[in-house]
Amino acid sequence: MKKTIALTGGGTAGHVTTNLNLIPYLIPNFDKIIYIGSQTGLERDMVKDKVAYYPITTTKLNRSLSISNLFIPYRLYQGYKEAKKLLIENNVNVVFSKGGYVSLPVVLACNKLHIPLIIHESDLTLGLANRIAARFANTVCTTFKETATMVKNGVYTGAPLNNIAPLSQNVARVKNMYNLPNNRPICLVVGGSLGAKNINDLVITNLDYLTKTHFILHITGKGKSPKIKHENYASIEFTLYIKEILSLTDIAITRGGANMIFELLQANIPMLIIPLEKGSRGDQVKNGSYFAEHNYALLLRERDSKNFVSMFDSLIARAPFMRKVNHHILPNNSLDKLAEIIIKTAK
Repeated sequence: MKKTIALTGGGTAGHVTTNLNLIPYLIPNFDKIIYIGSQTGLERDMVKDKVAYYPITTTKLNRSLSISNLFIPYRLYQGYKEAKKLLIENNVNVVFSKGGYVSLPVVLACNKLHIPLIIHESDLTLGLANRIAARFANTVCTTFKETATMVKNGVYTGAPLNNIAPLSQNVARVKNMYNLPNNRPICLVVGGSLGAKNINDLVITNLDYLTKTHFILHITGKGKSPKIKHENYASIEFTLYIKEILSLTDIAITRGGANMIFELLQANIPMLIIPLEKGSRGDQVKNGSYFAEHNYALLLRERDSKNFVSMFDSLIARAPFMRKVNHHILPNNSLDKLAEIIIKTAK
């Protein structure tokens, strides 16, 4: 019997990169791999050259009062019908979902058709889509050990990091692309694939101070790149060369998304975490607090933004110590474990 797997997840790059990292592990074990995502989200551009991509109608909950929330039931039902049709037409045997609002219509259709479902949660607590999916998932794979104990069918697999991705010759290309210096340490600022206004504002406001010691490479998010010319500053909206950039980075300022934090830990980069709070379910604060309590990172709450400069100085001072302890939290063979669960479920 030919086996087909459907991958889903999106909204941010973190929901997509796990699927991309898994694809090489799945290719030898499946006759067909498809990806079901949104019509306009960034996952389409990230995935379309790797596997067959099918867009469906998606909808996102606005956590503040918004008239757009009134249309959620209609758009969710449309997406559900489209996903159900795709799962039937492609004779899908198993679905893997990384979560995010993009995945919800797919996992609901998967449940209706009684197709086995595996999901993965990166954060310390489950997001809304994964909380719904966990009710009928065969297995809930988790980045944190603690999370696996909170849900039925929870299995700790660790952060699904790509440990074998070659850097090739792109390091030199990236260095030239952004005019990165040889004689100055590099501080990477990354607020996730969608950017982070608060972090962006803090960096621009304090740019003269930050550039006294470091070259600032700033990933701002789409449409958020400032028009600033400075010999020790470069901004980009989004990059597909994150591995290469991390290999050149000395310290980092980031949001509290678990995927990016683990990418930085894997590259042994000391970091200052400034988690998103307003309009959030609080997951980034919990993630950031966890890593700070274990001395893997420093934490600055948005309400304490006035302490940004002093925390930046603390990051520089504590960086040597943090480089010594970072490796203790890194998972072993997480992608192998995740792929094994998916393949066994499909069989």
